[in-house]
Amino acid sequence: MQFVRIRANVSKRSQISMKWMTVEVDGVARAGLSRGDEVKLMPPGPLEQWLGDLEAAQTRAGEGGTVMLSEAVIRQPIIRPGKILAIGLNYAAHVAESVSFIKNDAPGVQKWFNKQSTAANGPFQSVDLPAVSDQLDYEAELVVIIGKRGRHVPESRAMELVAGFTCGCDYSVRDWQKASPTMIMGKGFDSHAPFGPYLVTPDEIDNLNALTIEGRVNGEVRQSAKIGDMTFSIAQQIAHLTAAFTLEPGDVIFTGTPAGVGAGHTPPKWLKAGDVVRVEIEGIGALENTIVAEQQRTVIG
Repeated sequence: MQFVRIRANVSKRSQISMKWMTVEVDGVARAGLSRGDEVKLMPPGPLEQWLGDLEAAQTRAGEGGTVMLSEAVIRQPIIRPGKILAIGLNYAAHVAESVSFIKNDAPGVQKWFNKQSTAANGPFQSVDLPAVSDQLDYEAELVVIIGKRGRHVPESRAMELVAGFTCGCDYSVRDWQKASPTMIMGKGFDSHAPFGPYLVTPDEIDNLNALTIEGRVNGEVRQSAKIGDMTFSIAQQIAHLTAAFTLEPGDVIFTGTPAGVGAGHTPPKWLKAGDVVRVEIEGIGALENTIVAEQQRTVIG
């Protein structure tokens, strides 16, 4: 996996005033509050330890110093999530196109899978084209970051668990996905869950459902929809998940992808080394990852 420095204009992609992020400074991941071209660093510690009360955490932003965005590497807001959960078939148009490659009907219940914690990746880092497959696909998604612990949380209170929102791409290795009924193998490859660059708090967004999510490959718009087009809302997703297990600060939820994925085309439009995938959600930000051929090598210890 390659790391790249952020382009100077990335900090100007959003006009939101309260954006939390994790940056790498001299090889160390640091949480901070984005202010223009600067990041006001928190005292040492991961971002998840501040998620319970980000408003109060603002008073400590800058205690760890200040770094220019141009001098830092932007990482995913949560470096190693405890859980990376993802819902499938959550946009009706994507259900329709997926019949050609997954053979699923519209779900009457939520369909969930997990991506491995080692899949977590930064918003501007490279993404591996696996050495074992040429069927790499993209899925632009809104990502929810959990800020409070919760179990058996009703839909009416589910949003209380949300620390904020960010952009993500649920990369999928389609042949491996189809080979396992749980989809766990095709969804969990290393580097295949980039998200970021900012954690945007809910109070900064007037109408989440009205926001447009867009996925591009090499500048071509492949996916475009409104967040409100979801079949199951974020509150419904959280209520369903917490009926089974506890959500904890720093857990990450991929909320589903619109139509337009590579497998939905005839012939399929699989990603190739050198392709650039961009996911943008108005008012939240954008990530952009370059696909690179995985260098297959044995690693032990």
